[in-house]
Amino acid sequence: MKPQKQNRSEHIFILAQELLDDIELNRLSGEALLLKATRLARLVDSEQVQRWLEYELKGYNSRDELSLRFMARSGCWIDYEKKTDYWGPLAQQESAMQALEVQLKYMHLPDSVTSAPIISNFTQRMSNIVQQIQIHSAIKSKVISLLYEFVSGVYYEKAFSGLAEDIFESYKREIDAKIAENCGDVLNKLPYVYDRLREGDTEAVSQGLTTCRRIIDAFADVLYPASEETIQLEGNSLDMGSNRHQNRLNVYIAKRVSSDSRKKRLRQSLSNLYSRVSTGVHSEVLNLDTEGNS
Repeated sequence: MKPQKQNRSEHIFILAQELLDDIELNRLSGEALLLKATRLARLVDSEQVQRWLEYELKGYNSRDELSLRFMARSGCWIDYEKKTDYWGPLAQQESAMQALEVQLKYMHLPDSVTSAPIISNFTQRMSNIVQQIQIHSAIKSKVISLLYEFVSGVYYEKAFSGLAEDIFESYKREIDAKIAENCGDVLNKLPYVYDRLREGDTEAVSQGLTTCRRIIDAFADVLYPASEETIQLEGNSLDMGSNRHQNRLNVYIAKRVSSDSRKKRLRQSLSNLYSRVSTGVHSEVLNLDTEGNS
């Protein structure tokens, strides 16, 4: 049995999750983290992050404005006025730090040495090495912190968007079931709408919108069948006739929703929806994708 293929969004989420674990558990070297993060930046189309990661892999460029900006953020500038900096990639910072740590470990002043100048020189050398280790360590920490900020941002964005998709799908299944139960023939019209929208030309889109209008009208007929009565709603007399589908849906909402704010939102959404689908009935459809709330 073949494993189920991941979609792009799932792949990004899993990769970001792995990277967070790699960083938090210190599972990979700095260079390995950068290479893995480059793949994530490519997947989310973050050109700026890709360029920054390239600097951290190959070294910074003094002629590139973005390079100079990220040098400041990663702590590579020690003194901007004096142009004291560390242009090398992260791997170079790590190797320099490791070499200095080994050097410091094996530094030893024999007990027989009592000369004050020699002792002072030795102490100064040790202090300089410690200072250099601290600089390289600070640069690495800032780079990893920036990397973590990017990866966690991608991770939580995908986590929350996935939650929103799950909630939407849950409600969609519930609504589809109710539609199928009460007016199943409405669902049979949806493939026609998809086909019209796929064609892309204005006439096809207009036909698709007209079909959407008919689907809503059919649903309204099931929820609140037409009658000859007139309903008083918020000071307005609403005709419940066969061609007054929006009136009947508004009355249906008014009778079943107790919250005034929710009632208002539903009625406004219904009005916007009717206005949109009526475009295909009453007028030519132009620039549909760039219109506002028509």
